[in-house]
Amino acid sequence: MDRPQVAGLASPSRYSFGSTAAIVTSVGLIAGFGAASVPRSAVVSGLLIIAVADNISDSLSIHIYQESENLEARVALRATLTNFAARFLVVLSFVGIVITFPGRAAQAVATAWGMLLLGGLIYFLSRLRQVRPWREITKHLLVAVVVVAVSRVLGGWIAAHVS
Repeated sequence: MDRPQVAGLASPSRYSFGSTAAIVTSVGLIAGFGAASVPRSAVVSGLLIIAVADNISDSLSIHIYQESENLEARVALRATLTNFAARFLVVLSFVGIVITFPGRAAQAVATAWGMLLLGGLIYFLSRLRQVRPWREITKHLLVAVVVVAVSRVLGGWIAAHVS
């Protein structure tokens, strides 16, 4: 059976990497900084650095990889810019959560939002690939939960041992 193809701006290859990285990194940062009792301004700063510096770095890496695969320059540039925009917007949604909600509530809302976004993305991709969505969602959310747990442990350890 043929798998459905999605072209244009709706193509998951244009935003799936960036969105996934933004979701998992943002939730991990918020969880780790929360465990370290970092001020809200530092959390927002960290997220904005991810939204700009880390995003540019990853987008450049994706672009160079696409060029190395001899992808047409215009197609590579469009995919790079779409990836950048998707990641930027996702991180901004987490900035909004951190600004809107106090401490632990922000952590809980950010974690729930991140899992919802990631689950939705995986569901969409699973349907396109014609595989069982719930199995894929469970597998990928489990990885995200491990990232959040490790981030919390690291944040707690840093708070206790680094001054």
